[in-house]
Parts: sequence; structure tokens; C-alpha cells
Amino acid sequence: MTFADKRPLRPGDVVEVRSAAEILATLDSDAAVDRMPFMPEMAHHAGRRYTVSRRVDKICNTITSTGSRRMDATVYLEDLRCDGSGHDGCQAACKLYWKEAWLRRVDDHSGVSDESTEGAVKLEHLAHAGTRTVRKIGGERSEAWRCQATEALNASKPLKTSNLSQYWRELRNGNFGLLRFIFLSVRGFPMEIASRVGLLKPLPLKGPGSQSTAVEPLDLQPGDLVQVRSPTEIAATLDESGHNSGLSFDREMLPYCGRTFRVRDRVRRIIDDKTGRMLNIPKDSVILDGAVCSGERSPGTWFCPRQIYPFWREAWLRRVEESDRT
Repeated sequence: MTFADKRPLRPGDVVEVRSAAEILATLDSDAAVDRMPFMPEMAHHAGRRYTVSRRVDKICNTITSTGSRRMDATVYLEDLRCDGSGHDGCQAACKLYWKEAWLRRVDDHSGVSDESTEGAVKLEHLAHAGTRTVRKIGGERSEAWRCQATEALNASKPLKTSNLSQYWRELRNGNFGLLRFIFLSVRGFPMEIASRVGLLKPLPLKGPGSQSTAVEPLDLQPGDLVQVRSPTEIAATLDESGHNSGLSFDREMLPYCGRTFRVRDRVRRIIDDKTGRMLNIPKDSVILDGAVCSGERSPGTWFCPRQIYPFWREAWLRRVEESDRT
């Protein structure tokens, strides 16, 4: 075994997702490794080859909002995301966590793994069984959805912002080049201090109050071209707490102002990370291709790699005609 075989996976490494039978052999009765579930949406990737896009050595905590969490032996592969097919059509489109136990490094001597129908059937059955659980919600035990997002807290460990080794790890593991790392660190340090002393507010924009500016509905659909409005225009649609009908406009969304994107999806239902309940979204909400949380402007969760899609109100966007681009 060479040094390359022993070292943890890094961005740029080419890997093959192990066969269904091999993956099945790594899973416990909850279809998980280290409490991270292998989901039905991942099964069709078995035997395929991908490039590691980022190590997942830490994540932000969206369940109890206590900052960062340490995760072990986990990577992202390119931009593979959950399509919700095994979770009643959830549209959050979260990036898939891949435990290193489910992957093999590809080299010039690697062959394609054999796949058996029996192994694929057993993996699919176990993975589907793992999508449901019983949780105590509102004082009562209720059946709920279970996925990688709902289990992320259980599959990780607390990580304090003051733990300096986490930042060195992000540079050493190949997630960031030296110049980019230095730039983000120099910018992030004063932001963290300002946040802790109350000079940097949680939300960057606030509106005029409960009577926000009304904007004509756009009825946006996947594939539509839109431009994100300016911060001034967006602020006019927010209440005094920085929300539009309960949806916040956060600091990670600011860099996208003035830029043009395609609508990826019109979001109507998502699984709540905290409870596992399916939430129906009654008001307009869309996600935009390429507009993701960077983890580079969020005090307390610096360098989070999750690239979650923020939700956009139509009031924060304007439609762009294809002819306007030429």
C-alpha cells in the first residue's frame, strides 16, 4: 500500500463509489456509518466515478444553531445533491455526504467493481427503511423523516470557533489555496470580533417595518432567467427584523445582488432539519443555480462547505429576458 492509498481523500482525487454489496457491508441497522445515513438517492451512484470536490471536516449546525461541528472521514463528490426522490419530493437539494468507507480511490490499476442485483436490492431496501424514524415533537412521539441533514448533528461533534486547528486543517486538506485562505482569514477575523461584541448584526438588511414594498408576482419557473435586485430594493421588501413573510435575507446572499442566474427550482416542500417533518411552503420561494451559501461570511461557522441553497422571494428578483443578454 502506497502513501497515496493511506492518506485521506483530497479535492481533485478521483474515486469510485463502491458496489451496493460493499456499501451494504459498511452499514449498521439504521443504514448508517458513524450515524450518517446512506440514503436511497445515493444508490444509483454505485460503481460510478467522480472527483472529490471538497473534504467535509466541519459543517455548520442548522439544527441547534450552535456554530460549527466536526465531521470525520467525509467528502463531497463534485456537486452531487439529493433529489428528494426517497424523501417524498423534498426540494432542499442538499449536497450528499460521502463517507470514505463508501468510496475507493481510482488509479491506473483500478477496475470497475462488480455489481449484483441481490446486493442492489438489499441496499435499496435498507436505505429506504432508514428514511423514517420516530421523534418526540411538541411533547409527543411522531413519525418523521430521517436524512443526512436531520442526522448531521448526531454524526458530528462540537467544534468551538476558538479551536484554531480547524482553520489549519482547512488549508492543509486542500479545500483552500494559500492566498484565498489568507484573504478569508484576514477578512473574517474582524467580522467575528464585531459579531461577538454586537457591532455586526445577524442579518445585513432591515426594512421599513410591517408595511414592506409590494412587488408584482413573477410566477417564476425552473429555467427562467432572473437578476437579483440591489440591497436597497431588497431592504424595501423587508420588515424591521429583516424578514419577508418569515423568510430572512442573510449575509451570504448579499454578494449575489446585481448578478444574473437561472431559477433551479420553485420550492414548495422541504424537510425540516430540526424535526424531520415535511414543511409545505405556501408563499413564493425559489432557489437559483450557482447561488449558494459560501460559508465565508458567517461568523461562528467559517469555512462551512455545505453550500446550502438559500431561498429567494420573487420580490428580491427581477425577470431578465434572453434578448436582454445579447
